[in-house]
Amino acid sequence: MYQELLLATDGSDGARRATNHAIALADRLDARLRVVSVSEEGPHSSEKRDELRTDHEEEAREAVETAERAATADGLAVTTEIRSGVPQDEILEAAAEHGSDLIVVGTVGRSGLDQLIVGSVAEEVVRNASVPVVTVREGD
Repeated sequence: MYQELLLATDGSDGARRATNHAIALADRLDARLRVVSVSEEGPHSSEKRDELRTDHEEEAREAVETAERAATADGLAVTTEIRSGVPQDEILEAAAEHGSDLIVVGTVGRSGLDQLIVGSVAEEVVRNASVPVVTVREGD
């Protein structure tokens, strides 16, 4: 059914849960797994980052390496990619470029004014993806 899974990760708790889900799906479906993380640029990017960490490409690298280690520990072949730009745009572009037929992404439960102002990468991916998107909610 699905042969090319794209996992979008930023290394957050929600993304780690999505990583576990994507690995289980790829294993069960005997699908290839591509892990993408985006070094974020654009509006509100500094609001979402830990101000003590300034190397955003290194954050993305750590996120894909963590997911890669988890996938290979489960015996999966995985490819990784680090992109730079607006996360939802880069995730969708990566999915299109690599022929992904399913996207897996973690979500953060936000509500109210914060959701209206900052929005949600996962929400934008769901709205604009041309393939199915599995969202995995951050645990409590």
